[in-house]
Amino acid sequence: MSENTKIEWCDHTFNPWEGCQKVGLGCDNCYAEARNARFGGGSAPNWGPGAPRRRTSEANWRKPLAWNRDAATFHAEHGRRQRVFCASLADVFDNEVSPQWRDDLWQLIRSTPHLDWLLLTKRIGNAARMLPCSPDSFGVAFPNVWLGATVVNQEEVDRDVPKLLKIYAAQRFLSIEPMLGPISLSRFLGQGFGPAPTWVIVGGESGPHARPMHPDWARSLRDQCAAVGVPMLFKQWGEHALDYDRDRDDPDYRRCSAQERLPGRWINLAGGHGFNGERVHYAHKVGKKTAGRLLDGVQHDGFPE
Repeated sequence: MSENTKIEWCDHTFNPWEGCQKVGLGCDNCYAEARNARFGGGSAPNWGPGAPRRRTSEANWRKPLAWNRDAATFHAEHGRRQRVFCASLADVFDNEVSPQWRDDLWQLIRSTPHLDWLLLTKRIGNAARMLPCSPDSFGVAFPNVWLGATVVNQEEVDRDVPKLLKIYAAQRFLSIEPMLGPISLSRFLGQGFGPAPTWVIVGGESGPHARPMHPDWARSLRDQCAAVGVPMLFKQWGEHALDYDRDRDDPDYRRCSAQERLPGRWINLAGGHGFNGERVHYAHKVGKKTAGRLLDGVQHDGFPE
């Protein structure tokens, strides 16, 4: 599915700069911060409030121009346009970033009309004032931009999806990764997300401190999207595989010690690890590759048209 990245929903990743800071629960185990620290000698020099963001090289900035030149060949081979995930190691709408850098990015996007740019942010509240044009004309001025918001629980959905809906974009999408609790999108999916088909990405958390995802959370979103014809991509379970043969009636659960009920073991519908009468599943920490990305035996690779 992807050409130059391991991310399942794009073909390329492009980072105009590197650095960010934590703004919510989904940031707790940030892989980009860990990477920054790994290359920074143990500390993350480009992370946190006031930390300098690092602009990437001019050679890196020229890569999208090459992808754009290859657009006809790519389309002939794949039957679609290339998708570029922008700022996997940063956030386009980070207020610690130089406005000039952002202006340069908008110019690059204008210069690559044959690429679809996927801008995914945890700061959708900043987007309207940082766009290069008015929010209600953005989709006309930049028809090759898909604008997305990351939300990880119902509180963030209720707070941030209305902000996303106020911006007119060619495509608008949600990334619910890591999914940290049950989520209802019916209030928004019933309206549709705007002028074009929308898209929902769902995934569990990966990394050494990953939190497990209850299977019923993912099933619920699959069913909500299917009911209104919204494409969904199930990206991954993350580090944990769920044992569907062991539930709240399993006598092993009742014999578990407090230590065995810590994260990574039993998980209930609320995202906790105690037994409150609802369905509880046993999560084995097996690694992202082993856990895979099948939901009830089906691989979901939905994309907007």
